[in-house]
Amino acid sequence: MRLFLDTANVEEIREAAALGVISGITTNPSLAAKERIGDLESYKAAILTITKLIDGPISVEVTALDTAGMVHQAEDIATWHPNVVVKLPSTVDGFKAMAVMRKRHIPVNQTLCFSVNQAILGAELGVKYVSPFIGRFDDEGQDGMEVVKDIVEVYRTQKVRTQVLAASIRHPLHVVQAAKVGADVATLPFKILMQMTQHSLTDVGMAKFTQDWKNATGGRR
Repeated sequence: MRLFLDTANVEEIREAAALGVISGITTNPSLAAKERIGDLESYKAAILTITKLIDGPISVEVTALDTAGMVHQAEDIATWHPNVVVKLPSTVDGFKAMAVMRKRHIPVNQTLCFSVNQAILGAELGVKYVSPFIGRFDDEGQDGMEVVKDIVEVYRTQKVRTQVLAASIRHPLHVVQAAKVGADVATLPFKILMQMTQHSLTDVGMAKFTQDWKNATGGRR
């Protein structure tokens, strides 16, 4: 399972890139707004900076609600960089826009997916990624990982090429669960990535190794 970083913060991406474990980026209008990106030109500038840090797929979401607007934005976004993947929502207008993108050979990340049925539609439209939102299911008292598991099972049974991208990751356990059910990708916030690097026993072990070495060498390095 590959790991993407879910952020529009360039400094977070720069730090994550240094770890060497991130192979893509996902963004959305909320993440862009969080970084005070207020228009498409600023968004484009941020995405182009990100492409210099991560050599992999960069998902950029449209903001239009109707098919015509989505198509217009998607065609423009697709020209920003060869690594850009256009994010389109799992709505009627979004599916219509996906159909146009298929004809244009523009890669799509189907976002805001909350059912296997929506994932089946996306696969029929040839999207590159489908993004079930795990955390938002959990927020409603439902098991989001079961939906990811079911999508993976259906795709494998039907030999679908669309990749399952587990999104809306809330904690490190979500990453483990996504890997266990066979998700192709998990996209996670920077905070979760940092939590994945940590374990209290690692800290205890390092402290002991350091102290034992000091005792044996008299503090010499």
